[in-house]
Amino acid sequence: MLENRLKKRLLKGEFQVGTWINLIRNPSSLTLFKESGLDFVRIDMEHSGPSVETVAAFASLGRALDFPVMVRPPEANREWITRLLDLGIYNLHCPQIETPDQAIEIVKASRYFPQGLRGMGGASPANDFDISMPMKDRLKFSNDQIFITVMFESAQGLRNIDEITAIDGIDAITLGYQDLAQDLGVLGKPEQDDVLNQKRDLVIAAAKKHGKACAMMVNSVEQANHWRDQGVMLINYTSEVDILLSGYRDILAQIGK
Repeated sequence: MLENRLKKRLLKGEFQVGTWINLIRNPSSLTLFKESGLDFVRIDMEHSGPSVETVAAFASLGRALDFPVMVRPPEANREWITRLLDLGIYNLHCPQIETPDQAIEIVKASRYFPQGLRGMGGASPANDFDISMPMKDRLKFSNDQIFITVMFESAQGLRNIDEITAIDGIDAITLGYQDLAQDLGVLGKPEQDDVLNQKRDLVIAAAKKHGKACAMMVNSVEQANHWRDQGVMLINYTSEVDILLSGYRDILAQIGK
């Protein structure tokens, strides 16, 4: 059974940069992302339409390449968590978390006994079809590899940030800045950036207080460097869609088309 490279590197204090996958459906793209120097990719199932079969293919190739694949499910419930973990995904990015009860249910669904009540299965991509290890040891090893990030995307979630972050089994925290801006009533307003940066500082402080990792989505090199210097260990640099769009637009502008 394979270790979770993303989690292993975080425990060593290594800064990592990834990107969203919203459009690409070919798993062989992972070889390109790895060759580029990225440390991980995050597949979005909440706001884009990859099938479960596509995610399964990404998970298998990601494990073969030892290149971490993270997934944001449409909803962080037991059904999606169980299914994605059994496909071989170690890293889950859970949206719209507002209460400690939600976070506790995520932990229960993602870990085997005694940390949780994850449904049992046999040989599968989740254990690389290797069940030779004694069950007790295998379940503990699996539990140790899981990496759960929860997203704060509302004022209610932020009110509960301290209690949620303290929960054992929640490994990292972040915020969904656009949904949060909408919920706070500042979306598109002049004060949006200042308000969101205050909330980002709140997330970083909670992560440091409880010894958890902090993740952040950024859209520029300047933002990436700023939040890295503030202690953020996981940076998600925009998406493959934005990289392709901006890249081709810049080239065509230079050509003069």
